Amino acid sequence: MKTFLRLTTIVRPYYLWMALAALIGFATTGSGIGLLVTSGYIIAKASLQPPLGALQLGIIGVRVFGIARGVLRYAERVVSHSTTFRILAKLRLWFYDAIEPLAPARLLYFKSGDLLQRVVDDIQSLENIYTRVLAPPFTALLVSTLMWLLLGTYSLQASLLLLFFHLLAGIAIPLIVITLGKGTQSGIMDLKTDQQVLAIDFLQGIGELKLYGKLPAHLAEMQCNEAKMLRLQHKNACIDGLHESLTGLLMNAAVIAILCALVPTLPKAGTNGIYLTVITFAVMASFEPFLSLPASMKNLEVDVRAGNRLFEILDAKPETAAPPEPASFPENHIIRAENLTFTYPGNHIRSLEKISFTVEPGRHIAIVGPSGAGKSTVTSLLMRFWNLPCGQLSIGGKDIGLFDPEEIRRNIALVSQRTYLFAETIRENLLLAKPDASDDELKDALTAAGLGCFTSRLDEWTGQHGMKLSGGERQRIAIARVLLQKAPIVILDEATANLDPITEKEVTGTLAAICRGNTLIAITHRLKAMERYDRIIVLEKGKISEQGSHDELMRKNGTYRRMWELQHSENPGRENDDA
Repeated sequence: MKTFLRLTTIVRPYYLWMALAALIGFATTGSGIGLLVTSGYIIAKASLQPPLGALQLGIIGVRVFGIARGVLRYAERVVSHSTTFRILAKLRLWFYDAIEPLAPARLLYFKSGDLLQRVVDDIQSLENIYTRVLAPPFTALLVSTLMWLLLGTYSLQASLLLLFFHLLAGIAIPLIVITLGKGTQSGIMDLKTDQQVLAIDFLQGIGELKLYGKLPAHLAEMQCNEAKMLRLQHKNACIDGLHESLTGLLMNAAVIAILCALVPTLPKAGTNGIYLTVITFAVMASFEPFLSLPASMKNLEVDVRAGNRLFEILDAKPETAAPPEPASFPENHIIRAENLTFTYPGNHIRSLEKISFTVEPGRHIAIVGPSGAGKSTVTSLLMRFWNLPCGQLSIGGKDIGLFDPEEIRRNIALVSQRTYLFAETIRENLLLAKPDASDDELKDALTAAGLGCFTSRLDEWTGQHGMKLSGGERQRIAIARVLLQKAPIVILDEATANLDPITEKEVTGTLAAICRGNTLIAITHRLKAMERYDRIIVLEKGKISEQGSHDELMRKNGTYRRMWELQHSENPGRENDDA
């Protein structure tokens, strides 16, 4: 109930539109009842062969109700769909506004397929919170109330009987249906989520699945989920059929009970049997709104489930947020770290422990060490992906927490190990760094990044994840983004880790050239062309084991020298190439 109330607050701005659509829906149903009743009246009256004039009122009623039903149905669809699309737009904007600050720190614990399911299907489910959850009970209540009042003017006994059967159709049967189908909708949603995750893993990892012989097992798991989903959907369909049968049974029982109550009163009331026909059709038509009530209850279960899944993300607090009065990025962007200590949530091992260093403007430093030493954690803290719980990190003498995270990312360019390219053109991928860049600027950036051959291919599609390009070309596009961004600080986080030696040497040389005059922090475990860096910091198990220039560290005969000798003794020929 708490989740449902939270969901209703989201659609509160549209209550008037929802009420208007519900009233039009009620009028539409009323017109349908009126059409059926007047048709029955004409048939019953005509059977007595009266003068034609005696049928004029019924004929006019059929025309009025027939036309009104079509017009009102159209108006109800226009208003309800307009309201639904407004709600859907609000939900999507609300969700995206809430999820954007959570990236990347708070989204690390969700699978991409699960997130996609929440963004698409769960929000799509919530768009029906009005049309399939709130409106049907409201319409059924209005129609029932109107029928009780109208029938009560003719016979109180008949009105009470109709009330009894309406309560059975509106409360008892939905409760039975909900009890029988409890968990079915949630089970279908869970299976859809699992299937979404498996499908994305299949599409993105089909090569690895084939390579290691796991493709049949993966497909078998997907087929098993599909079979479970079909069983639940079959159960759902059977329950729907049971509901329709029970509602039809109640409708017929109500007609029989009311006729049994009214027939003995006809001689006493001095009325003819025409009204029995009218009442019979009216009673039958009054059960129409109750047909959608069990579906409304099932949709409520779906919406509550979807709401819980969305609120699970939305209730997560962003790891970093802009301060009330963010500081401007300083021109003198000297970086100082003092006693940095950091532990990832849920991990008892410290990624960084009391490390201190200084990076002066325009200087080039390298942070090296084995995998898991904490190198990339330094990048995450500098980019304000995570807050700093212990120690101090400042830029230009101002604590990094005083800056808006967006301001930090505008002034610090990052080239990571895995450059993400959207399934768009080369132009669109470059415009991420500078949306207002001209074609000449894009071409200059590509040329400077060593992709001069791409200047005539700006509108070429890069493929999913940029798979139409080689690893070196993807990294060079990342370099072109850095050039367009014109950030004073550049961080290279294992930017050449997945490249072949020749491409690595070319990309490293390009990076060194374009970062001349800029502050450069290179995160790497591969010791190539280290003489280019002003200072090298060696991390081991989250601690600084040594630091200095390449020559100084080689003379110390410590960890750095052992790493250097190990890497270069394996490839002595490449050592000469890199020199």
